Amino acid sequence: MFSERIRLLRNERHLTQADAAQAVGLSTRGYQDLELGATPRGDTLLAIGEFYQVSLDWLMGRTEIREVVHPTPKGGTL
Repeated sequence: MFSERIRLLRNERHLTQADAAQAVGLSTRGYQDLELGATPRGDTLLAIGEFYQVSLDWLMGRTEIREVVHPTPKGGTL
């Protein structure tokens, strides 16, 4: 699921694997490995989620909600 989703995100942005790898602090080969099914480390997962502005749960296939949801403080305003 993760590998399919990062490939989808990269293609939506018309990026090469080298461009995406550089943006998240990986080697091109490291990014290619992720698209081929390697499991990301925690720091890599965070970097990819931040770069593409998607939720980590969506990246990992735990939800279909793609966007990052920011909780509202108890007062109801940010």
